[in-house]
Amino acid sequence: MEEIIKKQKMVHYDRESDVLYFGVQSGDEEEFVEIAPGVAVELNNKKKVIGVEVMNASKMLRPVMKMT
Repeated sequence: MEEIIKKQKMVHYDRESDVLYFGVQSGDEEEFVEIAPGVAVELNNKKKVIGVEVMNASKMLRPVMKMT
């Protein structure tokens, strides 16, 4: 898994499972809410967002990716 840490925010991309994760803050996931097909928001026990997960990231983000 690749990891980039910048300004205390985390971005992980798992090529094997094609999942992109944006960490907003640290904490334990209490629940998650699917906000769109293949996009889930992780919440802590106070219902605060701790992360966003994008499934099938390469396919979902292809229309907005800059191809080089």
